[in-house]
Amino acid sequence: MGLFTRRSQSTATSAVATIDVDPALAALTGDYVVDAAHSSIGFTVRHAMVTNVRGSFTDYTGSLRLDGADPARSAASIEVKVASVDTGIADRDGHLRGGDFFDAEAFPLMSFRSTEAAQLGGDRYRITGELTIKDVTRPLSIDLEFNGSATDVYGNERVGFEGSAEILRSEWGLTWNAALEAGGVMVSDKVKLTFDISAVKQA
Repeated sequence: MGLFTRRSQSTATSAVATIDVDPALAALTGDYVVDAAHSSIGFTVRHAMVTNVRGSFTDYTGSLRLDGADPARSAASIEVKVASVDTGIADRDGHLRGGDFFDAEAFPLMSFRSTEAAQLGGDRYRITGELTIKDVTRPLSIDLEFNGSATDVYGNERVGFEGSAEILRSEWGLTWNAALEAGGVMVSDKVKLTFDISAVKQA
């Protein structure tokens, strides 16, 4: 059963459907803060036409508003410090932070703000919103899967989601590239974003 699944019943004496919300799901309604220590925001991009480079951002904050009865009222936001980019190679990370790519000094943050949420079926959801990089704001949809909820050993109520999206980096002004002698380019325009989120419910 999905996080926001609800059942409706109709009676012979009423033409109006009564919504019966699963109490276990309704209990998840509330405000949550992303636990960055147990979450990850990553990306994959094709390099030199033949392999993939993977990286992540290690410094970010985020919040969720979950509505167990009405998924359309759920919301999400996140802010990422682009200087925290980490691909495992210092020189490459320095290039990504510089003016050819993120220009972290001039544009230290990228952000996502949701504008719409919908259940696709079962535990699958889609969050649509606006992604801002280098002061360029464009729409982005993220497909997510609800991984469940639990109370951890410290008594925190947690929920988990994982998901992905694809963007063309050029649409956000990330256009640097280099031509290869054999044809093609050094860095693909398409970038896959991945999300593995653990969030803690607030009192």
